[in-house]
Amino acid sequence: MTKTMLSAKDFLMRYTPLALALSLVAAASSSVLHSSPSDQLGPRAEALVEASQAQIAAGNVNEAIGSLESALTLQPANVEVLLALASANRLNGMQGKALHYYREALQGDPRNLAAIAGEGEALAEKGATEKASRNLARLKGLCGDDCSETRQLSAAIQRGPAKRMVSAEAVTPKPVVQEN
Repeated sequence: MTKTMLSAKDFLMRYTPLALALSLVAAASSSVLHSSPSDQLGPRAEALVEASQAQIAAGNVNEAIGSLESALTLQPANVEVLLALASANRLNGMQGKALHYYREALQGDPRNLAAIAGEGEALAEKGATEKASRNLARLKGLCGDDCSETRQLSAAIQRGPAKRMVSAEAVTPKPVVQEN
C-alpha cells in the first residue's frame, strides 16, 4: 500500500464539516456560559413576592416562605427573591436556612450590601459573633460606617444571640410503662 498525498481540495472536503460543527458547539456553549439570570422579576414571581409580604404582615410566616419558594422556582437565583426568602426564614427562627439563602444571593452578587448584612445578622443570632464581625468589617470597607446596613449589623452583633425558648413539656421526660 502506498500513501497518497491529500490535495487541498480533499483536505477541505474532509475536515470542513468537522471544523464547522466544532465551532458551532463552541459558540453555543460560550453564549450559555456567559448568560446570567434575569434581575427583573416576572409578573407571576412579583405577585408571589408581594403576596409573601402581605402574609408576613399578617403573621403567616410559613405561608410567606411557601410563596417565596414558589417565586424562586419561577425565577431561580434571583437575588431579590433569595433575600426575601432568607429574611422570612430568619423571622421563623431558622437562621441556618437563612444563611443558605444569603450565601446563594452572595454567589450571584458578591458585593450585595443587604446580603452581607443579612448573613452577618443571621450569624450573630446564631452566636457566631466573630464571623458576623468579619461581615461588619467587609461592610465597612464597601460602604463605610454611615451605611444603614453597617449600623444594622453592628446593632445585631451588640444584641448577641437570639434567645431560644424551651417549653417545660419539651424538657420533661415522659414516663414509660412496661409490663414484665
